[in-house]
Amino acid sequence: MIVRIGPGGDRPLEFAAPPSKSMGHRAVLAAGLATGLSRVYNLGMSQDIKATLGAVRQFGAKVRPTDRFVDIEGRGGFATILRPVDCGESGSTLRFLIPILSLTGQQVEFTGRGRLFGRPMEVYQDIFDSQGLLFAQTPQGITTKGRLAPGEYRVRGDVSSQFISGLLFTLPLLHRASTLEILPPFESRSYVELTLAALRQFGVRADWDPERENTLLVPGGQRYHNREYTVEGDYSQAAFFAVLGAVRGGVTIRGLAPSSSQGDAAILEILERCGAKFTRQGDTVCFEKSPLAATRIDLADCPDLGPILMVLGLFCEGETVIEHAGRLRIKESDRIASMQEELQKFGGKLACEGETVTVQGAPLVMPGRLYGHNDHRVVMALTIAAAAAGYPAELAGAQAVAKSWPEFFAVLQQGGWQIEGEQE
Repeated sequence: MIVRIGPGGDRPLEFAAPPSKSMGHRAVLAAGLATGLSRVYNLGMSQDIKATLGAVRQFGAKVRPTDRFVDIEGRGGFATILRPVDCGESGSTLRFLIPILSLTGQQVEFTGRGRLFGRPMEVYQDIFDSQGLLFAQTPQGITTKGRLAPGEYRVRGDVSSQFISGLLFTLPLLHRASTLEILPPFESRSYVELTLAALRQFGVRADWDPERENTLLVPGGQRYHNREYTVEGDYSQAAFFAVLGAVRGGVTIRGLAPSSSQGDAAILEILERCGAKFTRQGDTVCFEKSPLAATRIDLADCPDLGPILMVLGLFCEGETVIEHAGRLRIKESDRIASMQEELQKFGGKLACEGETVTVQGAPLVMPGRLYGHNDHRVVMALTIAAAAAGYPAELAGAQAVAKSWPEFFAVLQQGGWQIEGEQE
């Protein structure tokens, strides 16, 4: 889909942050693994979440969505997996489910699209190989067979926290206790804490070992308990409009929990260091137009902010330095290369050396046609770049936003921006 972004920003924009996709995945899986009926409120129906809902249906849970909530009735066990598990383009769905569905003992095929099976999977490959289990990967999918055993697990902490979370969902269901050691450098720890929080909400526990750093103790023989759960607002999605508000003003975002464990909540502290002016009352944040100055940003615990922080750098005086950005290369696109290519069309100056990206603040020009690189966060970041700069823009591949936030363009329209779409 091609979207044309016209002039706008002529009226205040106020909206509720969309539901956290990270917490949505975790709530759906925990509810699907529980025995009995769970009710999940404020669950966003993005493509990624639909993939996870489809998967829990396949392993035996009943899923009944309504306008206000989704009922998920788990069976406390697993049905026979009769067909390949379609994970769409969702890395969370795939990496969470691989160890979980090992517990069926069946041969399970995982399918998907885009760059999903080009993303690193060596962590699971090594674990399955070490236990003599089948783990076969092709560009089209992954096939596994065999049940993971309890014991001592050691995983890298610098590839993706999704591997750690997948094991944390699985190990409590084994018959004996396990330990899970995360090897340094341990990045995206906040996502692991989100998983631990979700497990606690559904009656399952894993605790940090007080004597061994970055090691989790996971008792076996546990079970998930059904409950009601409300998904909190998503800081990673709100970040796009937070940057727009800092540059243009007139943006108010509701539903951002002040005590959130989301790593992407760092967006407010980053903006504050850049000189952004905003006020907070409870879960509502109001942004004013502000002169912005460059700062140094550590992306290790909030990698999803990478694309919009590169956009932020364009509007800051001086050189913005974004460290620990290397994992952006193994997302839905190579986000460093994608953003370099597209922001240059605005006259932006971006450079990358090793894992560090630098962005020079400078006057921008009207861009030529932009391309979304089949990456939802790239599409949203480029849209905000055009809206903040006040330039009309044409963006191809805009349908990628449906992966995480199908209503993104509708929210922008509420602020007066003209949005027109057509099929490519």
